[in-house]
Amino acid sequence: MRLSRSLAPLTVAVCLVLALPYDALSHTRVEAPEPTDTPETYGAECRIDVRGSHVVAHCHNPDAGVDRVRLHIECARWWDLDTDGAPADAGPAMTVRLAGRCWMEVRTAWVSHQWR
Repeated sequence: MRLSRSLAPLTVAVCLVLALPYDALSHTRVEAPEPTDTPETYGAECRIDVRGSHVVAHCHNPDAGVDRVRLHIECARWWDLDTDGAPADAGPAMTVRLAGRCWMEVRTAWVSHQWR
């Protein structure tokens, strides 16, 4: 008998919440974006080749816009300086060659993109 008296207020509260209209429960509504006819631009496609301590990246831009690409190299040794190469503009249908090196081994290399 005691259990049913303690559950009565909880049962009433759940029934009231479930009886509320949907608009009263939601605070904001997010509209779906309108579909666009223009394709998304992805910029230049880059291939990175690491041979020993040398890194070469070839970036080809198949899009109509300009993609500013930049080579970043992280060296394996703590005393070897990591490098960020100079940015190069890859225009439409253009291939750009980026190069850099470490004194010893290369840990990672990647290319960053800046859409213009």
